[in-house]
Amino acid sequence: MQDAMNLLMLVCASVAAMAFGVLAAYGLCRMAFSILRIHARSVAAQPQTKPQVARLT
Repeated sequence: MQDAMNLLMLVCASVAAMAFGVLAAYGLCRMAFSILRIHARSVAAQPQTKPQVARLT
């Protein structure tokens, strides 16, 4: 009976560790995408300049 209880605890601990890893990765991805969104907004807000053409003379 003790072996079954140890196996159950081991399975529960491994599932909890995997769940924590998945949630941590999800949080990191959300944070990275929010930073990229802020950067994209700041780039889009900059005034557009005319492209300069190189003249060969």
